[in-house]
Amino acid sequence: MKAIGFRSSLPVGDPASLEDVDLPKPEPTGRDILVRIDAVSVNPVDTKMRMRPPAEPGSWKVLGWDAAGTVEAVGPEAALFAKGDTVFYAGALGRPGTNAEFHLVDERIVGRKPASLSFAEAAALPLTAITAWETLFDRLDVRKPVPGAANALLIIGGAGGVGSITTQLARKLTDLTVITTASRPETAEWSRGLGAHHVIDHTKPLSAEIERLGVGRPAFVFSTTNTDQHLGEIAELIAPQGRFALIDDPASLDVSPFKAKSVSTHWEFMFTRSMFATADIAEQGVLLNEVSRLVDAGTLKTTLAEVFGTISAENLRRAHALIESGRAKGKIVLAGWPAAATS
Repeated sequence: MKAIGFRSSLPVGDPASLEDVDLPKPEPTGRDILVRIDAVSVNPVDTKMRMRPPAEPGSWKVLGWDAAGTVEAVGPEAALFAKGDTVFYAGALGRPGTNAEFHLVDERIVGRKPASLSFAEAAALPLTAITAWETLFDRLDVRKPVPGAANALLIIGGAGGVGSITTQLARKLTDLTVITTASRPETAEWSRGLGAHHVIDHTKPLSAEIERLGVGRPAFVFSTTNTDQHLGEIAELIAPQGRFALIDDPASLDVSPFKAKSVSTHWEFMFTRSMFATADIAEQGVLLNEVSRLVDAGTLKTTLAEVFGTISAENLRRAHALIESGRAKGKIVLAGWPAAATS
């Protein structure tokens, strides 16, 4: 089968950083299902994992987590899906990725693809939707008010993939005032289009930007990027007893400024359930099925911003380069395989 992989960690401008390769087609066992991949999307985790060499020197490492496709076969213990079902999911960090014609995934972390979306539109959603949902409702517990705080959520990095779906979930499923950050007119417009009540500029002091809005101190802050640069401002602007969540990887995180306000800190990592095979691992499949239902009901929409062409090393390198630039908005998707692809 066709796949895209690498054997050593290289800058994305090097053609060997991601290469078109041919690998054996896997076979499902246990609760795995084999999915024929129709579309994938690219996330910051892809670029970070590209800088980690394969565990076995000289072997091919395949990246990619977001995917939408069609079930090709099921393992002997699989019971949730059948051959021909269309699905979408975000995969597991410790397994081969979705940048391949065929991919094995535990059925418990898979959802049914929204019928109203194309494969490309669906592939944009899983990883970010899981991250956003778990952050809002499991980590921050936004349905539980913070006494005396403004019933508001500040999303730092509102136009990114996670910020884009978090904005929609918060606006559609809660009564929160949704505040996002952006630094360019096009990203601010994108964020407003997804439902943000207010958009502030994260190149300016955030506490002053929040004060300018006159909404009060937000009960909740969700930082999706550059947390270390904004931590002091977050401590200043968040309400006493507020709740703070982050998903990025600062070199260090000193939360001592939160002590005076008793701010709770929550680190969200959507791969935790699959990585540790938690007792509630199947909740991710349930979550994705609910996202699918909300999409088909017209409550949520895809965060697809651009399709970079077919699933190939060249197109994937372009997508990685844009992610690394920090200027991407929404999600970048690759759909279909080059005409020469064979199974």
